[in-house]
Amino acid sequence: MTIPSTDADTTHELMSSASSLRFNVHDFEVYCYNTIRCRVIYDESNLSPSNAEDHPSPPPPSADYKDRWGEASYMSVRNFPAPAEVSWASLDGVEHEAKVDIGAIFQGERVLYSVPDSEVLQNSLENDPGVFLEVNDHTINVYMKAFIPTKTERVPGNEYSKFRNDLILAWSHTF
Repeated sequence: MTIPSTDADTTHELMSSASSLRFNVHDFEVYCYNTIRCRVIYDESNLSPSNAEDHPSPPPPSADYKDRWGEASYMSVRNFPAPAEVSWASLDGVEHEAKVDIGAIFQGERVLYSVPDSEVLQNSLENDPGVFLEVNDHTINVYMKAFIPTKTERVPGNEYSKFRNDLILAWSHTF
């Protein structure tokens, strides 16, 4: 599925197929890596990570750094405010500005997840999905993470593992 960017000459590909589950409220989180400075405004709030506006952000702490992302902390954002305004300086000193239209990325308000619909325990969400915006040097990535109850256990024999909470890449652009 092609999603128009806020840049007139660019389009982006949705990285995962959409599900039958829908959402009208989401949580939001911002991560900045490999930047000299980074600022993100979304839902009329400055959601930049602590000190990211004034200090360089380090590289990701490990190869599996995204596995350590918890839940999105800016909660209960009604779909969809104005695009996220992102301004940053990549490690080479180049200044960047972008408007990331979260509403266009998640048009149709469909939850992204990696479980076949036939494996979803019930046709509702346990919690609002999280939307994660990552700035990493020249690239912005947008992910979704949602708690999806499933019919089968992820860990055989563990009745408490009947869910998925995978981070799904929804959009990416390198500047």
